[in-house]
Amino acid sequence: MANAGLQLLGYTLAFLGLLGLVASTAMAEWKMSSYAGDNIITAQAMYEGLWRSCVYQSTGQMQCKVYDSLLQLPGEVQAARGFMITSIFLCGIGLLVAAVGMKCTTCLSDEKEQKNKVAVAGGVLFIIADMVCALVATSWYGENIRKKFFDPFTPTNSRYEFGKALYVGWGASALTLIGGIMLCCNCAGKPAGKSYPPPRAAGRPGTDHV
Repeated sequence: MANAGLQLLGYTLAFLGLLGLVASTAMAEWKMSSYAGDNIITAQAMYEGLWRSCVYQSTGQMQCKVYDSLLQLPGEVQAARGFMITSIFLCGIGLLVAAVGMKCTTCLSDEKEQKNKVAVAGGVLFIIADMVCALVATSWYGENIRKKFFDPFTPTNSRYEFGKALYVGWGASALTLIGGIMLCCNCAGKPAGKSYPPPRAAGRPGTDHV
């Protein structure tokens, strides 16, 4: 069925988005040292993520250090951690809920209307996880990088640019949003209701009895 295929496509996109959100959260390249300016040092590159900071040497070696204290972290890092973890959690629940409501599964197969509502609920969870959590975390973190980069009081060697994890997070958010919208829109099928047979044409008097 076409509807079931589109539903499965939305579920697959949302699942890929979840994997991308997990990868983005775990990556250390949320921001990377900038080489803009006159004093360019290429001997090492510095990366900072939500859980650790890394230094990549020109020799190919990388050294990472996990953040020691949670309370000493900047506010945008703590907020990004919370939003991303919440987004992953909601997407995980959305996968389970949407799987129950999809037409290709046998759960609630006798209750079509309830099954559609469950699928819509899974799509709504994906949209909330994306719009309220993942996009807020990545966009807010990226905006802080942009502000500090263009701040004239920020030293040149202390400026950072967008890292790979932000782009992965934005791409994963797009996949999750598209998948959630597909699950929500595709479930708007025919309205449930009783079906009645077409009315019989009224016969002429006397034709009912032979």
